[in-house]
Amino acid sequence: MSIKEALQADLKTSMIARDSFKTDVIKGLKSAIMYAEIAAGKRDTGLTDEEILAVFKKESKKRQESADMYISGNRAEKAEIELKEKLIIDGYLPAQLDETALNLLIDNAVKQMGVDAVTKQDMGKIIGAVKAKGGAEVDGAMLAKLVQARIQA
Repeated sequence: MSIKEALQADLKTSMIARDSFKTDVIKGLKSAIMYAEIAAGKRDTGLTDEEILAVFKKESKKRQESADMYISGNRAEKAEIELKEKLIIDGYLPAQLDETALNLLIDNAVKQMGVDAVTKQDMGKIIGAVKAKGGAEVDGAMLAKLVQARIQA
């Protein structure tokens, strides 16, 4: 079952259950997919599952950033709503790799590149190689932090 089909099935289930919050979040995700399809010129063919996952990651990140802003502005009730939406969106995303798994992928990328000491110039190449290998399961922020920690001054 494709992600779009799963989304449609979940929308139907949430509507039958009269879960208006989940229904609204799913409708928002469908809308985000449609906007991405139009922007990419793929309205007729549609996005691939991998492209849809990228849209979902972006939407999840937006919710987290909004929640962080609400928390810093002492608006806990609004932050809670954003985090609930993020939780629903994250349910469609694959599980993220932990630090140990990411470090292994970084080690492999460094070995393949033949780099002795990681420099700032190597950072982009390493991140690109790890993202290509790990796909949607790689958390970009954590990856950048781990690669940054390896840079020799």
